[in-house]
Amino acid sequence: MTAAKIKSVQCCSPTGLHHMSYKEWGDESNPEILICAHGVTRVGDDFDVMAQSLSDHYRVICPDVVGRGRSGKLLDPAMYQVPQYVSDMVTLIARVTAHRDDAQVDWFGTSMGGLIGMALASLPGNPVRKLVLNDIGPTIDPVALRRIGDYIGQDLRFPDFEMAARFVREVSASFGEHTEEQWHKLATDVLRQQDDGQWVRHYDMGLAKPFSAATPESAKADEARLWAAYDAIRCPTLLIRGENSDLLSRDTAHIMTSRGPRAQLVEIPNVGHAPTFMHDDQIAIARKFLIG
Repeated sequence: MTAAKIKSVQCCSPTGLHHMSYKEWGDESNPEILICAHGVTRVGDDFDVMAQSLSDHYRVICPDVVGRGRSGKLLDPAMYQVPQYVSDMVTLIARVTAHRDDAQVDWFGTSMGGLIGMALASLPGNPVRKLVLNDIGPTIDPVALRRIGDYIGQDLRFPDFEMAARFVREVSASFGEHTEEQWHKLATDVLRQQDDGQWVRHYDMGLAKPFSAATPESAKADEARLWAAYDAIRCPTLLIRGENSDLLSRDTAHIMTSRGPRAQLVEIPNVGHAPTFMHDDQIAIARKFLIG
């Protein structure tokens, strides 16, 4: 596998500056750019296989959203929300399109990464040319959301890598079938060893704060804002749904095909939340939509 370049860009929040790391695949002079944004506790390394595959056509940019992986942390954990992430991505896009007048990019977003893409693609004058939403929509099942919130907030520490990797595999069972090598990578990407030898998940525990602060009223308001954003999207949109997803319901997915950008829907069998796009057949779905 061709090595990717690790780079970073400085971003701003209301409380200060932070750096966002990103992986870059392909020819850095290539004007065709694909940005791949990961799920809430995952990292840009998730897209290594797909990025390598699509780098024959694209310059592929895979950021670690702030608070995850190689990126910095926010001084105020309450800011770990989509508007801040969108602001960071605008800065990233300005960096990777710095020498071009037409700052267009294609976007692939898994779960949280899809919400970021949805919000960005809804803005007037936005740079998103094609949008892929991987198992996410404006209506998110509240039980699944609570499950994710509880998972994020557990400050777990493991005495060895094997135990930590086993935990990652157990909580990621909904990703579907993977080889032992693939499971090892999925664990390695989101674990790090501390100075005391213990293994922890590679994100800021402050990510849990917005989840714990949520109320039924705020969740309802968030859903209304997400539907308004979705309805404002004008670019071609592909919606991927895991057949067994507990986050994106089949009803919501079908509604998304009839309003807003009227997304094209593809359902992947025997997978829950969310397809990892580490498999050739899944990557082929993205390639067909993005490249043709």
